[in-house]
Amino acid sequence: MHIGVIGATGTIGGRVVTEAVERGHRVTAFSRDAARVTERREGVEWRSVDVLDADSVAGVLPGLDVLVSGFQPGNAAADFEETVRRSIAEPTLYATAARALLKALESHPRTRLIVIGGAGSLEIAPGVVRADSDALLHETLDGLGLPRAYAAAVRGHRDALDVLRLSNRLWTYFSPAEEIAPGERTGRFRVGGDQPVLDAEGRSRISVEDAAVALVDEAELPRFVQRRFTVGY
Repeated sequence: MHIGVIGATGTIGGRVVTEAVERGHRVTAFSRDAARVTERREGVEWRSVDVLDADSVAGVLPGLDVLVSGFQPGNAAADFEETVRRSIAEPTLYATAARALLKALESHPRTRLIVIGGAGSLEIAPGVVRADSDALLHETLDGLGLPRAYAAAVRGHRDALDVLRLSNRLWTYFSPAEEIAPGERTGRFRVGGDQPVLDAEGRSRISVEDAAVALVDEAELPRFVQRRFTVGY
């Protein structure tokens, strides 16, 4: 299988590249400026792409079976605080990127798209979504150590999901657990749909490594086409 990964230098995107290569897949890793990427390894080709430009994305789609987009404003792996700042300042970019990706797929309708989004749009109770409530969002952001202004970015991710839900393309939206950080690759987790997966302590959590496992699992064996899914321990 040929898998493309946008945001391949990022925290999750980089793990998706590693996971896909270790499973024997061919990977094209995309960055805003591939010429600046010094890492080179067997099975990975680096190319530049502008995820906000549908023509740029369409130009790299030939030959891809699945395109995984880990787009975010900035690179959290390199500068987390700068990414948070830009995400707050430019929250509409998530929906803009979703529209560009879907537009690009018009010329390649058989290519599947997996968008890595946010957890704030998960339904924590019947009809209750954190992204719709300042109080709920602020409580969560306080617990995660993020500024309350980051609520704008959370809603930006939700808006991108809404864009995808209006499309008949082969899209999948991935909401990671609320708590996600580098850790251990266990390969043992539970998969959910529109509600968070909680552990015995009531926490929604996953390692970045296991999130990558879930993403490549979905690339290999699609279960959530035109749907959202999430994972957790």
